[in-house]
Amino acid sequence: MFQVIGPARLLARLEPFTHSLMDAAQTIRDAVARVAALRAAALADPDLAAGVAQVKRIQAERFARTYADILSAGPYQGAARFFVDELYSDKDFTQRDAQFSRIAGALQTFFPKHVVATAVALAQLHALIEEIDHAMGRAWLADGTGNGDDELSRYVSAWRVVGRREDRARQLGSVLEVGRELDRLTRMPGLRLTLSLMRRPAQAAGLSSLQGFLESGFDTFARMSGKGEGARSFLALIQTRETALMDALFSGDLTLVRACLR
Repeated sequence: MFQVIGPARLLARLEPFTHSLMDAAQTIRDAVARVAALRAAALADPDLAAGVAQVKRIQAERFARTYADILSAGPYQGAARFFVDELYSDKDFTQRDAQFSRIAGALQTFFPKHVVATAVALAQLHALIEEIDHAMGRAWLADGTGNGDDELSRYVSAWRVVGRREDRARQLGSVLEVGRELDRLTRMPGLRLTLSLMRRPAQAAGLSSLQGFLESGFDTFARMSGKGEGARSFLALIQTRETALMDALFSGDLTLVRACLR
């Protein structure tokens, strides 16, 4: 028989995140600081800011093309849209980053440890993405008009100049891990109720953007057809397509790259 667990007892069962609280808080602060420093450098150089923005736009449009089939319909539509909006988007995440920084010292108060793990993974992923995009922006500018008006050629050239194959693989691995963490959260009894009850305190603490991300991710994966199995299939699809595209980009073969974007 289903038993309703009160918020206090549920949080107790989830175990407060104590032994590594300081590590988690510092990791989030360090990640947010890296992103802030990169943004400050771009703001000080309008050309660089424009280059980074161009790279982010191309990447967001690329993801939409790569997953056009599942974005249009099917059991993975919601998850693909969540990835486009929250992980591969070119939108400004300044507000969410600021909330990450504020929550770092109060992780144990607001969120159970599994949610904290997701927040930490997301903060680290965002810092890595920003770092690579910044390098891509510089390479994009350095290329100038060397590739004419072919935007894709210029992007592939910048990708190969930046390189960092291990970091690219780590970035994909982090994206998949965030997805796996969100999927795990959906199978924790009573956690959705806890997230709902946390909405007002989170809003009062100025954490509404982070709260919205967690609720959206939870609901997206909870609705996925087949639940855990559906999430695993979706993430396997992401891994297969992104790995194929990375290999094509590193090869520099434009025909192969275009084939991956169809």
